[in-house]
Amino acid sequence: MRGAAAFWPRPLTEWRLADGTVRLAEELDERPDGSIRARIGNREFYGLDFLIAGPEEVAARSRPADAVRIERTENGPFFGYLDQAGAETWRLRLPDGRPVELPAAQVLRVSYPNRLGWFGRVGAWFAGVGRFIVEEPRNANQEGGVWPALVGTSLLVILMSLLVVPFGVLAAVYLNEYARDTWFVRLVRVAVNNLAGVPSIVYGVFGLGFLIYGVGGAIDRAFFAADLPRPTFGAGGVLWAAVTMALLTVPVVVVATEEGLRAVPRERREAALALGATRWEMLRHVILPGARPGILTGAILAVSRAAGEVAPLMLTGVVGFARELPIDGDFPYLHLQERFMHLGFHIYAVGFQAPNVEAAEPLVYATAALLLALVLALNLTAIRLRARVRKRLEGR
Repeated sequence: MRGAAAFWPRPLTEWRLADGTVRLAEELDERPDGSIRARIGNREFYGLDFLIAGPEEVAARSRPADAVRIERTENGPFFGYLDQAGAETWRLRLPDGRPVELPAAQVLRVSYPNRLGWFGRVGAWFAGVGRFIVEEPRNANQEGGVWPALVGTSLLVILMSLLVVPFGVLAAVYLNEYARDTWFVRLVRVAVNNLAGVPSIVYGVFGLGFLIYGVGGAIDRAFFAADLPRPTFGAGGVLWAAVTMALLTVPVVVVATEEGLRAVPRERREAALALGATRWEMLRHVILPGARPGILTGAILAVSRAAGEVAPLMLTGVVGFARELPIDGDFPYLHLQERFMHLGFHIYAVGFQAPNVEAAEPLVYATAALLLALVLALNLTAIRLRARVRKRLEGR
């Protein structure tokens, strides 16, 4: 709820305090003792973004219709009154009447919250959600949108799925259909089951030491020697992050696929062989189609974990702010060596490392809500696909 409420346009209330000061406030919540926590904007003039005032401190409250809210590229929003909007400079007034000037280049949007009706607020809410999704972050990630983090998370999940699903399915098919019941195979099964319980940060350390410094460093020495000592693949990037997450989730895919393979009735296998099918033809046309629900279950679990996992990514390529996306319009379009942003890490960075954590709080809730919505959408898509496969197998 707090994530959705972050974009709801709140009215600006003029507070006339007992000490004679005047503030325009976005009232956020009322506490049990009657005090009100509000955002007062104008950081460069007041030195703070928020104010808590008790009933005895607020002498009068009103909502002037001409109170303006201006979103800026820096210093947070401006609350006051607009006198003149020039091509280079805007003339404004603070709530106490003091005149100030604002460079026009810093102005992003202007709104009059106290003039909005219910439908106007709904429209402003949808517009705010849209800007949050498609805009880049600004002001040390405390404002703006999460488009780079959304792209980075989606790209990571896609690359990880392309790596883990084929490898996990092949491993499960070999273990269940071809491997003999020897001590080595039993050891592999135990190892696969135990890998699912290894702390995720251990995978991050493995990705850093073996993949980045080992494999990536060898690639740089073999193909990018002219660029050394500046690393190309010998540093964190979306490729190594995806490989690390694939290693993290492969036990889930293997176990779920094996369960799906075992669920195929033995009568179907024997019938296929009795009709003259080879073992490969039986596997391709009978066993794998029957195991699709299990394969999709493994993919669903892998995607869910990869979308929300953060610890391994902190060592393998995620950053708090990336100027360039790993995918763009420049050849070769997909830059696997580039560092990237991730919604999960964005929540951590904004919530605990932002210069003004209190001002960034709405963005934290909104980003968490977006991440949950993304995971839910991916899961629902896979679940619906799995249901269709089951109906087809059952002949319905």
